[in-house]
Amino acid sequence: MTVTMTMERWIRAFAGTSVLVSLALGWLLHPAFFLLTAFVGLNLLQSAFTGFCPLERLLARCGVPRGATA
Repeated sequence: MTVTMTMERWIRAFAGTSVLVSLALGWLLHPAFFLLTAFVGLNLLQSAFTGFCPLERLLARCGVPRGATA
């Protein structure tokens, strides 16, 4: 079974990676990197209410499939 990386999966992977990297950088280098964690969280929250996600637009321009329509 192959897993197709749909837009939703790319967004989740990018957000998760961004949070983990910014937490590591904040812990190891400088606490200001925690602001990136806050930015990712705020962006996820606003996209839940507005439906607007900048990464979604970027991925659409790159030709990433939106996923299965039910």
